[in-house]
Amino acid sequence: MAPIPTTRTRLRAGPVAICAVTVVVAALVGAALGPVWIAPDRIVVWLVDQLPWVQLAPSEPLTAVEQTILLKVRLPRVVLGAVVGALLAGCGATFQGVFRNPLADPYLLGAASGAGLGAVVAITLGVGDGLGLVGAAAVPVFAFVGSLAAVTLTYLIGAGRRSGSATTALVLAGVAVAAFLGAVQSFLLQQHSDQLQEVYAWMMGRLVVAGWTEVLVAVPYAIVCGVVLIGGRRILDVLAVGDDEARTLGLDPRVARVVLVLAGTLGTAAAVSVAGLIGFVGLVVPHVVRLVWGGSFRVIVPLALLLGASVLVLCDVVARMAMAPAEIPIGVVTAFLGAPFFAMLLARGRT
Repeated sequence: MAPIPTTRTRLRAGPVAICAVTVVVAALVGAALGPVWIAPDRIVVWLVDQLPWVQLAPSEPLTAVEQTILLKVRLPRVVLGAVVGALLAGCGATFQGVFRNPLADPYLLGAASGAGLGAVVAITLGVGDGLGLVGAAAVPVFAFVGSLAAVTLTYLIGAGRRSGSATTALVLAGVAVAAFLGAVQSFLLQQHSDQLQEVYAWMMGRLVVAGWTEVLVAVPYAIVCGVVLIGGRRILDVLAVGDDEARTLGLDPRVARVVLVLAGTLGTAAAVSVAGLIGFVGLVVPHVVRLVWGGSFRVIVPLALLLGASVLVLCDVVARMAMAPAEIPIGVVTAFLGAPFFAMLLARGRT
């Protein structure tokens, strides 16, 4: 029986403050860097000056062009990156706890394959072409629906197994669903090869924004998902000791697992629908938190949410600036940084 973590199980103010500061620093870096440099101190003064009943006299106020760049390009992208990073890292930590598997990630139950298929359908069939902003939202909507449909199918298959571990059945069902949907996606791409580049760009992950629309789409789901994940972090510690022991503590492990997985899937689907497929954030960030601040999910989940937000914002800065004016897909950046780190963890036996 795996013991409930007994050390560093309380969420203390120090680690929260450290992770919160990293989010602020990452946001300022993301807002400052670009073809037009805007000093972070000027950004802070301008943001504070926008608050009600606050009137400052900045020594060097932002020009109209700089304000437009911040409001319509950089700040929406920074906020979207923070939301997506927090969702992926928080959902990854939750899946690792629910399945008691340190290699679990947000795409475990076929969510990525379903989202990819939904996006391919929207792009190859030209859904929303010529409809302006409504048309631009078609790909995220189709990706969201595809992700939820894939996870629902995984549950229907996994729940039908009457013997063996319920978590193992879900994982195996997710592998089967992902393989099937991947085959359908490949067939569609083969039939519409002229749109291969557009589909490929989406699948590599991107934080391209058209104002605040994508942020407004993702934030409601992020709030719901975050509340459930943070509220269920103690339950993850109980599930860590095993289902029989959890029942003796008055917890129905099946219901708890379903609620947490559905919340994680909702968050994953929201992240994928607006940013495409971004790997390694949900896998690596929880491990970093575990290594630094301990193995209790009471600590891991909230800190992973904060650290994931700052990590993805900084990765987006690298994606924008490394080969400027060209832009690297953010999924390439996260894989380039995350894969060696995770390989090191495996080699050292820390997973």
